[in-house]
Amino acid sequence: MAKARISVAEDQFICPICLDLLMDPVTIPCGHSYCMSCITGYWNHEDQRGIYSCPQCRKSFTPRPDLGKNVMIAEMVAKVKKTEPRDTVPAGPGDVKCDVCTGRKNKAVKSCLVCLNSYCQTHFEEFHSDKRHKVIDATGRLKQMICQKHDKILEVFCCTDQQFICVLCTLHEHQNHETLSAAEEKSKMQGHLREMQRTVQQRIQKKEMKHQELREAVESQKQSAQAAVEDSEKIFFDLIRTIERSRSEVTKLIRAQERASVSRAEERLEQLKQEIMDLRRNEAELKQLSDTDDHIRLLQSFQSLSLSGSTKLPRIIISSVLSFDDVRKSVSKLRDQLIQYCREQIDNISGTVKHIQIILGPDFETRVECLGCKFNS
Repeated sequence: MAKARISVAEDQFICPICLDLLMDPVTIPCGHSYCMSCITGYWNHEDQRGIYSCPQCRKSFTPRPDLGKNVMIAEMVAKVKKTEPRDTVPAGPGDVKCDVCTGRKNKAVKSCLVCLNSYCQTHFEEFHSDKRHKVIDATGRLKQMICQKHDKILEVFCCTDQQFICVLCTLHEHQNHETLSAAEEKSKMQGHLREMQRTVQQRIQKKEMKHQELREAVESQKQSAQAAVEDSEKIFFDLIRTIERSRSEVTKLIRAQERASVSRAEERLEQLKQEIMDLRRNEAELKQLSDTDDHIRLLQSFQSLSLSGSTKLPRIIISSVLSFDDVRKSVSKLRDQLIQYCREQIDNISGTVKHIQIILGPDFETRVECLGCKFNS
């Protein structure tokens, strides 16, 4: 009886909004009590209208009432929590709820196939402990376990129609059919299920092995690709440095030959320039003497007159054979040959790269193929 009184008292302290025990209880002007957070959230939605109502009696208040904790109700709720049986647990999402609990529903622990109800621990001990009914662990499938026609437990399996039936069904619709008890059929099914479970476990093991093989092949492929990239980067860097050195050497050769050839020519240019200046000076003197009327001066000057500079002209040969155009053509030819060679080799490398792949066969066999060579992984 004490438990019954606690249950009734507990119902009086259930919040009408969240259907759980009051938390920080407040009482609004109409006399109804709610959790502080529940009524606050409810009234927040009514802010736009400016009129606040009670969710139960619909009485409205203006302005919004100030809320204060109801100390008396809070103390009573605390006492209810202390006297609440420890073996009762509030039903959560997905739990089977007690059919006897009112207000807040507790988690059911047992279901009765005769009463067709589910009970929390408290109500099972209170209402069902002295009954000799068929009881199972709490389930939400009670209706599916009862014959809809005769309202009896489905405790027989009809092998002919491959369905569970009640005892009364064997006397009517399933008369003379081959039947087994539900327990026997359950045992057979469990045997089949265990065999199926073993088969599934074997398949899982095989799939896990293939998964591991494929993961290792992928990791190997990644490592191999990274190593190839690093090596090719180094090789191309060395190739670029070699080309840079060759470019520098060719440039030095051209500049050295240029300096040697131009230096000799420039020395000869200076010599020719001086000789031209001397000859122009002689030309001026001769013109001056040829125009003079003083025959004595002409005779004296003529005897001492001599032509400066060599009368032999230098031999200057500019040959196109020795032109640097040939060097430029040779370098261009080297470039064309290198480009053509690089294209051919890149095509070969591309073909090699495209043939390196992870192949999954019809039986999910993992292989790595490269240029026709196959390695089973």
